[in-house]
Amino acid sequence: MTDPLPREDFLAALRALSSRYWGTHPFHERMHAGHLTRDELGTWAANRWYYQSVLPRKDAAIVSNCPVPEVRRLWLERIVYHDGAVEGEGGREDWLRLCEALGLTREEVLDERHVVPGVRFAVDAYVWFAQTQPWVMAVAAGLTEMFSGHLMRRRVTDVLAHYPWIEPAALTYFTTRVDAVSSEGKQAVDLVLAHCETRADQDSAVAALAFKCDVLWSMLSAIDHACHGAGKR
Repeated sequence: MTDPLPREDFLAALRALSSRYWGTHPFHERMHAGHLTRDELGTWAANRWYYQSVLPRKDAAIVSNCPVPEVRRLWLERIVYHDGAVEGEGGREDWLRLCEALGLTREEVLDERHVVPGVRFAVDAYVWFAQTQPWVMAVAAGLTEMFSGHLMRRRVTDVLAHYPWIEPAALTYFTTRVDAVSSEGKQAVDLVLAHCETRADQDSAVAALAFKCDVLWSMLSAIDHACHGAGKR
């Protein structure tokens, strides 16, 4: 039996996947360079909505599969964060407001008419993973949070610089999420490091994070294709 990696080495193996995160995807690079059209930004936002809309279901699956009460209590906060404590609040609402600022109506975002098959397939695969895998592996898949804070800060700066027709208030999802993701990311990392006690568990956690990176990359590739192919709005 292979001995488990020391904590520092296990963490390094997880962090090494940062190069597979979607921050370096050509679509994101064009966005940050100011090269997207208004329609392309709308296509991105409408498709990204599908991902945002299922995050509470993903988190609910982790709660459902987790036998540890303190972890369930901790994870419930994420569901409330995205859904809001009341109607009209939360990350979902912030994303809908961004979509409206990009020229989309709530109706066309909520009925998912612009969601392309590749995005739907990738996102549904992520939810299925959370529903069917051990809870700690679903948490490990979400460790892309480790890589997202810097990208969100850059997005706010670059979008405001290159797309002056977008009001700063429309980017509330990102400005709010930057602080939240830092705290949530540390919580998730600590849980994975503590509960992956065997080398097999550690390897599975790294594979779970790699899978999530592939999900995100596949989403952007499908959005990119929709912007330049027959699926363009």
